Amino acid sequence: MTLTSTDFQFPGQVSVYHGKVRDVYTLTGGIVLMVATDRISAFDVVLPEGIPYKGQVLNSIANYFLDATADIIPNWKLAEVAPMATAGILAEPLKAEVIVRGYLAGSAWRDYAGGARSICGVALPEGLRENERLPHPIVTPTTKAAEGHDLNISGADIVATGLMTAEQWSYVEAKALELFARGQQMAADKGLILVDTKYEFGVADGKIILIDEIHTPDSSRYFYADTYEALFAAGSPQRQLSKEFVRQWLMDNGFMGRPGEKIPEMTPGICRGISERYIELYERVTGLPFEGYDERDAAEAIETGMLDFLADTGL
Repeated sequence: MTLTSTDFQFPGQVSVYHGKVRDVYTLTGGIVLMVATDRISAFDVVLPEGIPYKGQVLNSIANYFLDATADIIPNWKLAEVAPMATAGILAEPLKAEVIVRGYLAGSAWRDYAGGARSICGVALPEGLRENERLPHPIVTPTTKAAEGHDLNISGADIVATGLMTAEQWSYVEAKALELFARGQQMAADKGLILVDTKYEFGVADGKIILIDEIHTPDSSRYFYADTYEALFAAGSPQRQLSKEFVRQWLMDNGFMGRPGEKIPEMTPGICRGISERYIELYERVTGLPFEGYDERDAAEAIETGMLDFLADTGL
């Protein structure tokens, strides 16, 4: 059983937003509850089947890294109220997502292979190969689309179009690179390579904070360090822990989110396999054994945990 939808009514609840993967409840007092459901999306399309334990894995990994990077930049987290849900500070999101890439992979590789030699205003040299380590990490932001596909944008255009001030962009770009360096080091300590990732920032009480998830398989790509060099030399696909294998499976079955394309059947075996990848990433990244929560009780645990949090904080 998976949790693919929620419909809570908390004291002081102002609104609820059902995103591609997360349900976000806004309450009075500047509080937000973020529920990581078991929904999964790819190519900006929510797929029809939930993935067992995916929400718990995402919430747990995000909290692990939020705690481990709070010295770099303050973040939105206040308390993990349930295995799939976290309560935190309500912030006004900045209107661009900040993607940091250490290797040429995924959509960046697809653009490069198609002839692009500049991504988001960042020039790339000739002769690069798929999954090749870049000379240094690069920042390739995208717009934040309420619906449909996010679009690549340069830092200069973010400022020129008023999505952020020059001061804001300079700050989040620098902090994103610091966060990425920390994430790469933590991954290396566990035998993994953090290939690329996405960060989101918001403004609360006049200050920029880190919001949303961080370094999870939904927002990041990881390679296994011990086989990277040999596979790269051979021109073979990398062993990876990320959602890219889901995208690849979809592409192999004729789906990239374009009009008229049909989502391939997500059999129980496919869903179990995706779940196992998510659990493996949790255990590899954190070094902790995964203890799956009984998802039949997930909604009750979220509601009870949030009510307890509100009572404890006097909100």
